[in-house]
Amino acid sequence: MATLEIRDLHVTVEADNATKEILKGVDLTVKQGETHAIMGPNGSGKSTLAYSLAGHPKYTITEGTVLLDGEDVLEMSVDERARAGLFLAMQYPVEVPGVSVSNFLRTSATAVRGEAPKLRTWVKEVKEAMERLNMDSSFAERNVNEGFSGGEKKRHEILQLELLKPKIAILDETDSGLDVDALRIVSEGVNRVRETGEVGTLLITHYTRILRYIKPDFVHVFSAGRIVESGGAELADKLEDEGYEAYTKGGVSA
Repeated sequence: MATLEIRDLHVTVEADNATKEILKGVDLTVKQGETHAIMGPNGSGKSTLAYSLAGHPKYTITEGTVLLDGEDVLEMSVDERARAGLFLAMQYPVEVPGVSVSNFLRTSATAVRGEAPKLRTWVKEVKEAMERLNMDSSFAERNVNEGFSGGEKKRHEILQLELLKPKIAILDETDSGLDVDALRIVSEGVNRVRETGEVGTLLITHYTRILRYIKPDFVHVFSAGRIVESGGAELADKLEDEGYEAYTKGGVSA
């Protein structure tokens, strides 16, 4: 069973000519087949956690460990983490001019699987995945995310998720900027992957609306760079009713 273990993770970032600690001791375990929702106010460190796990050079790990199936993630390069089974769906997917979606997907699949997919099988696999996400087949020949709407970019992220089949999927505010129809389609794509039971999902969000479609097994409240409360899906309902004030008042800034 694939397991991501995060222990006492501390992360800093350079800002305004000073070093600022963003994560202040994060402990979390995500197992294959589980869905964990990370919720919290702006600036609490949720996205920092996502990008630190993926290996973004902006963030410096100062303490703690991250293990994937017992292997030290922090010793891996970004591409090694992806090949090991970590997947990040970004809040703001970047454009890659000059690289078509079809080439990008097949190159990524080749790197993850260790060999190039057979072309005939691969074309069918991509076409069917795009149809499930209501993506026009012409998108395969467009440059990665270039000229895509917000919803199209997020569908492309979930298309990658479905095709690459990672061990652990980190979804950073996948619901951001989506209208109702796009949110439903994207959520259905995430659920298809979850239903295989082969992926552990770390879903980062501000709002509960995506949790109406994607039911978490665990909900964690993030505040001031750490997890301050954990519970089941009912915790998300509490946050919907009461907000984050109870976790940020009293001089504790998130």
